Amino acid sequence: RKFMEMNSSIPSDILKLQKKMCEFEKDSRNYKKYKKILSKHIKNHNMKKRLNSNIKTIEKIQELKLD
Repeated sequence: RKFMEMNSSIPSDILKLQKKMCEFEKDSRNYKKYKKILSKHIKNHNMKKRLNSNIKTIEKIQELKLD
């Protein structure tokens, strides 16, 4: 279990939400609520990854221009 958490690139908050969703029946009120929360967390995580990627790309381009 710890091995998966260490090598996983998925943040712990998203994993916790997914585990919690497993406890509910599909299409129940709580399931829908957690689904909405989970989608927000995933969007936020993806935006952070994209931002970091863009920053790295810009830095590499600047580095190449200086050489």
